[in-house]
Amino acid sequence: MRPCTDDELRALLEKLMKFIGKNVELLLHKAEEPHCFRVHKGRIYYVSEKLMRMATNFKGSDLLAMGTCFAKITHSGKIHLQITCVDHLAKHALHKVWLKASAENSFLYGNHVTKQGLGRITDAAPQHGGVVVFNLQDVPLGFGILAQPTAACKDLDPTASVVLHQADVGEYLRLESTLF
Repeated sequence: MRPCTDDELRALLEKLMKFIGKNVELLLHKAEEPHCFRVHKGRIYYVSEKLMRMATNFKGSDLLAMGTCFAKITHSGKIHLQITCVDHLAKHALHKVWLKASAENSFLYGNHVTKQGLGRITDAAPQHGGVVVFNLQDVPLGFGILAQPTAACKDLDPTASVVLHQADVGEYLRLESTLF
């Protein structure tokens, strides 16, 4: 367990700012207890400082995980956000998309969101901006990148992609066969 390097932290915060903007500060400076980002075995964890101090009592090889896994660091040094951070993104998201019930399964199988599956979308969401995807009952299903700005969504063909899939909660089931 080690602190993030400057490059890792910068890349992570840039990714997070796509989804939650300046609300990144709210993640680190929580009123009840401060949190931080730590790297362990190629993963970036979001962990309370109290838990981080307790984890120092274990050898690094004995420690499996701690806190919430926010991202994975690839071999080339890129940062990929993991689905386990969707609850934190959903709390502070700038832009949101709600799916119709008919489009939920398609998204949960890893497909992009088309216009015909779009239930609602927040106003003034920019193209290539990060969005958190919800169902109509406000349960976060995943996150993605907007392929079209909100204003252009009205004039799109029903089969045109609106949100490009990045991660969804269905990954738990799809990856289960490869993990065990």
